[in-house]
Amino acid sequence: MTTRASRSVEGVDHSPRSGPGIRLLFVAPAAVLLLLGLNAGLLLMGVPMPVPTEALPEMHAPLLVFGFVGTLISLERAVALRAAWAYSAPILFAVGAIAVLLPFSPLVGKVLITLGAVAHCAQYFAIWRRQPMTATAVQGTGAVIAVTAGVAWCGGVQPAWLVPQLAAFLVLTIAGERLELARLASPGRFAENLLLWLGVGLAASALLSLTMPVVAVPLAGIALLAIVAWLGRYDVARRMLRQPGLPKFVAVCLLAGYAWLAVAGVGWLLGGPQTDGPLFDATTHAVFLGFVITMIMAHAPIILPAVLRVRIPYHPVLYLPVALLQLSLLVRVIVGDAWGSVLGLQLSGFGAAIAMVLFGVTAVVLSVREGAAERRAKKEKENETRVAA
Repeated sequence: MTTRASRSVEGVDHSPRSGPGIRLLFVAPAAVLLLLGLNAGLLLMGVPMPVPTEALPEMHAPLLVFGFVGTLISLERAVALRAAWAYSAPILFAVGAIAVLLPFSPLVGKVLITLGAVAHCAQYFAIWRRQPMTATAVQGTGAVIAVTAGVAWCGGVQPAWLVPQLAAFLVLTIAGERLELARLASPGRFAENLLLWLGVGLAASALLSLTMPVVAVPLAGIALLAIVAWLGRYDVARRMLRQPGLPKFVAVCLLAGYAWLAVAGVGWLLGGPQTDGPLFDATTHAVFLGFVITMIMAHAPIILPAVLRVRIPYHPVLYLPVALLQLSLLVRVIVGDAWGSVLGLQLSGFGAAIAMVLFGVTAVVLSVREGAAERRAKKEKENETRVAA
């Protein structure tokens, strides 16, 4: 989920050894893990699903965080680094996430995921050595917290207790990427250092949540709110709202994601540590669906062309799955969690799942149409050239 600024610094792999076909081998398992994670989430709501295994519901969060998002993030980092060893991170994330579902290898899967997080840290270290930047330090801090979450998970800590660490991993990754774009507007050294210290504060409080949750979780909530305030002040999203087409679409998604991150921050600050119940459900999904998935939707038309070498042209239809996701989350938080409606919770779960799948299908259709149009244009140009000759 890197920005154009990061790619301009790190470069994109244009070698024939790492073409789109090979990269699809990494994206395909991530897509499968997304579907399994959505399946697990709906099972948790009591909805009959096609894959009703006993182990699946417990793996809902790890499948989505490590298996889906972790694989995609580390794949983009590997593409940017142009180094064969860097592909070990997405491989370990994807294989580990699949292995945790097998009855004979859950611990093996957890270990593989943890090793994937270690390899992901190594990716950021390599990027830092290439060009030290505060944004890289922020993202690297998130990767370190992913390692601590993996170690705790291997040690028997349940995923519900790991939510602050899993959230810190993804929030710091995305915040660091936004800092890269903010640098184009020259926010100043103070702003960069401020985000770094806020990131360290979030990481530290997330880590302490395992031993001092009563104190650490509200502190993590304050850190989330401070990061939202930083993004509101220094990010370029508000300026992009005045631009038509893709920039405006990205800006709308970003601002919606920041609003959901603020909801989670308020919930952690006022509600304290939770591992189940309505408040836990609301804050957890505000982070992982409202913030993270919305941010993925915002960046997909920019990132996927660099990773897979396929173009996803902007079209207003992209707003449809984004709007459906926001509406589903509102129903979940207000009707499902606040009012206690099981039906509302289930409908919102279906809505969010449909929104994510619909976004993927829409992106594929737009990309295929664009590719066909480019081939037609190329053929017409060749025909014109032959006629002129």
